[in-house]
Parts: sequence; C-alpha cells; structure tokens
Amino acid sequence: MVKDIIINSSSALTRIAITEDNNLVDYFVDDPSRRRTVGDIYLGRVVRVLPGIRAVFINIGQKYDAFLHFSDIDNRAENLNKLVDDEKDEDEFTDKAENNSNQTIKKDEYYNLPNIKKGQEILVQIIKEPQKNKGVRVSTTISLPGRFCVLIPNEHRIGISRKISDIRERKRLRSIARNILPNNCGLIVRTVTQEQTKEAIQGDLKYLINLWKQIETQARSSKPPALLYEDLSTTISVIRDHLSKDIAKVFIDSKKLYKKIKNYVQLVQPELSNKIEFFNSREPVFDAFRIDEQIKTLLGRKVSIKSGGHIVIEQTEAMTVIDVNSGKYTGKKEQELNSLKTDLEAAREIVRQLRLRDIGGMIVVDFIDLRDIKNRKKVEDELKKEFRKDRAKIVMLPMTDFGLIQITRERIRENILQSMHEVCTFCNGTGLLLKKSNIIHDIDRWLKSYKMERNHKPLILNVHPSVGRELKKGTISTLTKLKLKYFVAIKLVEDPNISPHSFQFILKKSGSDITREFH
Repeated sequence: MVKDIIINSSSALTRIAITEDNNLVDYFVDDPSRRRTVGDIYLGRVVRVLPGIRAVFINIGQKYDAFLHFSDIDNRAENLNKLVDDEKDEDEFTDKAENNSNQTIKKDEYYNLPNIKKGQEILVQIIKEPQKNKGVRVSTTISLPGRFCVLIPNEHRIGISRKISDIRERKRLRSIARNILPNNCGLIVRTVTQEQTKEAIQGDLKYLINLWKQIETQARSSKPPALLYEDLSTTISVIRDHLSKDIAKVFIDSKKLYKKIKNYVQLVQPELSNKIEFFNSREPVFDAFRIDEQIKTLLGRKVSIKSGGHIVIEQTEAMTVIDVNSGKYTGKKEQELNSLKTDLEAAREIVRQLRLRDIGGMIVVDFIDLRDIKNRKKVEDELKKEFRKDRAKIVMLPMTDFGLIQITRERIRENILQSMHEVCTFCNGTGLLLKKSNIIHDIDRWLKSYKMERNHKPLILNVHPSVGRELKKGTISTLTKLKLKYFVAIKLVEDPNISPHSFQFILKKSGSDITREFH
C-alpha cells in the first residue's frame, strides 16, 4: 500500500489530503481565518461552577466561556492537571500496577466536587473546538506533543503507543524514557519513535521541557485571560503526526510552504526530509491525484459503493443518521447473501466517510436487514476492523434486530462540512424555504390589516425576485388582484438581498418602513 500526503496551498487556505493507493482517506483544511485551537494553553479565570451539570465555565478571552467538565479535573496535582492521552486511542499508559493503584482515587474524585472556586485563576488546555453557539472544551491536563514524545507535566508515568507491538522494542523505549525523563513529568512515547535512537528521543524531549518552562514563566507573569501557548498550524501538525516511514512522498505545490515544511522535517527527523517534494507542474496538484474529484463526494448526502448500492448521510443537531440501500444491485445469489455483500461494502465506506468528514457525536447506521446472526456479526467485525485505522475514540454497540448499529465517535474539531460552508442566510441551515403561496398569503393578510385601519396611501412592496415572479403570474396577475381587492396602489420592487421568507412594505411618499405595524 502506497501512502502519500498531498498539500495544495493558496492565498485563502491550505488543503491537506492523505491517500492510500490514490484513495483519499484523510482530509484537512487549514483556514487562517478559522485557526485550529486544539492544543492551545490559556491562563483563565473561573466565572461559574455548576455542580448540577458537573461543569465549570472559564473566561479565556474568547466569545464564549470555555467548558470544563468535572471529569477533566484532577485535584491531586497542585495546578489541577490530569493525564489526557494526546494520541487518543492510539496510546495508553501501560504500567498496570500504577493504573490499578489509581482506580479508587479516580472513582472517588468523580463523585466529589472539585476544589475550584469562582474567581480562581486556572491553567487549561483546549481539547475540543467550539461547536456552533458553544465554547471550546478544555482540560486541566497539559500535554505538549512533540515529534516522538508527548510530555505530561506533573505526572509520573510512562506510556508506550499500542501500535508498537514488538515487546523488545517496547522495553527498549521504556528504558530510554526512564533514563531521560525529569522528575514530576510523565511521557507518552509515540508510534513514530519505533527504532529511533536515544539521542533523537532525548533531543525531542529537551525541546518539550524547555517549552514547558517557558509556559510556566509566562503564566506567573500574566493576568487572566491570557494565551500562553499556541499549538502548531493544522498543516505542520499533520506533518508532525502523520509523516512516518510508511509515507512514500509529501507533494507540495507552494514553494514557500515547501521550504517551511522541508526545514521543519530536517530539524525534527532529517532522514525523512527526502520524502518532501515540490510539485512543479502546470496541472493543479489536487487534479493530478484526483483529490478534488473525491472531495466532491464529501459534500453530497448520497455516496455510491462498488456493488451498485449507496449510503445516504443525514446530519442533524443531535446525531448523524446513515442509511444503507442496495440500489440497483440484485446479484445472482439469494437475498441474504446479496444483502450481506452490500452491508460489508457499506461498512468500509461508512468508516471512510466518518474519517473524511470528521463526523463526531452520536451516529446511527441503518443496515439492510440480515436474518442470520452470523452475518450480522460479520458486519460488526468489518466495522471494528476498519475503525482500527481511525485515530478518534470509537464506541460501538451490537447490531439490533432491526439492523441498527449505534456508534459514538470522538468529536474534536468542526467536521469538514462545517469548516467548508456557512449557514445559509435564507433558510438558516434547514435546507427548506417557505412556499411562495404561503408568502403571498401573508402579504394578503398584511394588506387586510392595513385596510382595516382605513389606510389608502400608496405602498412599495419589496420582495425577493422568486416571490416577485409568483406575484406577476397569470393573465390577471396576483398583484393586480390584491390591488383591486384592497383598493390600494402598490409598486412592486424585486430585491435579491431580501430573504425569500419575507417581504417589506414601505410608504411611497415618506419612505417609512411600516411592515411591522400591520404584521
């Protein structure tokens, strides 16, 4: 399997695609106007403590106060820090004795109120991007990711990536970590650290320790709310987290960005710098690798699968619902086997789409009904196998008798649709517009209220062109009928800036807007 990273940069934004055998598997958008904030560290001030919802709200200088759940607080550390796994489900602390000794402490802490008071200064790190009208989610854990390590200040444990399966290599890395790790610090050894020298790991750790000292110094001299540390841009963080020996090439179409990434890789892992390549061609890089063609499938609600079936993805406020359909596929075998084949293909595509679109929260998948319990298990196993490639934390329940599978996927940042689109000012994101007949009915009702006050002054009616066309339809137009019905002069003005949902009545002589007076 050939894996590549393709980067397309313009003055407006940078797009990063990760492919496996030319198939898009991950997609990131680096928009300067909507900077990635996960990983940023703030000195904040507590504004509210709400035991009823087990949460603390903290002023960190953003539009909305940051949300800190009680489960993300650790009262054992002086600065209220607890371990958070920066590599998500990929890494874990593997010292069983230490883990077991802390289980009762964590359980007791969950039921007790944290030692936090209103007005208190607190050091927090963003762990989830804001969602619509909600602020960011933060943790009192501070984790500083480097190329090979993740430094966890005020911890005393060492974790090794799960993906490093060789027992000797795990022992070697643990031994190195113990020898170089300073007191009062924990460490996660990342997957890319495999087969790295002690000097390379030590150099990465030294950089992280110096960074933490700078943050501590700045925290002592700052007043909340204050930004103490800004994490790397999306582009550089993708290179940091994804560039490894199994990546064949990194293609970049911007000379400036190419030099920046080349210098970064030469600094952190020089042996991989030969994988960085400037894409010098008249053909756009995303066209050359068929990325734009594949991205189009991200935007549609319907996604086709190889057998001829398709999946339909509907996102709502509360959850994402995915429906699996066989489409035109009938196959030559019995219905159960045909349904199984479609469901297995759909399972693979669903996981790919969840990663590509970065969909989080509650997800319900409606598969084609399978009678045989063994076949249902095959679909579940296929999903689990594909989810192992996903860096986000996944919880999946067994398939029900109705063919439904419930999934929760960790939500960290805005999904791709949110990052690429703005809410429509006409429909407010519903995707629905009021029927023109309803708008005309409202205009009729307004004129009736206007005439009840014995008004006869000429009016100007401002409407959207689509409503204007409806008013002008017919041999005797609807507008003419309204004029005759209420015996009032009306001048129609079509304004594309007015919502198709509304209309505006203005007195012709004075220019006063009187719409609300008679609504």
